[in-house]
Amino acid sequence: MANETKGNWWIWKVFWILLGVTALEVALGIIKPPFLMEKFLGTKLINHVFIILTIIKAAYIVIEFMHLGHEKKSLKWTILLPALILIPYLLFIVLTEGAYASLRI
Repeated sequence: MANETKGNWWIWKVFWILLGVTALEVALGIIKPPFLMEKFLGTKLINHVFIILTIIKAAYIVIEFMHLGHEKKSLKWTILLPALILIPYLLFIVLTEGAYASLRI
């Protein structure tokens, strides 16, 4: 029983970190601070905060559950960098084109 506790400490660390980030997202969604309700790049700033927090969570999940935490830095960046560049770029396209589409109707 003691060996099981020593071996699975990392899953609890991952759990608490992801729970903290998710709790922050939920708290921001409930409270909706006025300074985050301003428009920025076609949508509210709070949406951008949610997107950034979600990308951070996704990168952390990839690092932990694909066991990249102990690999060389170059391998980590090779796997994470395309996603960290492509996802915000695609979101930028969706947000800007969505604003144009809503103006035409």
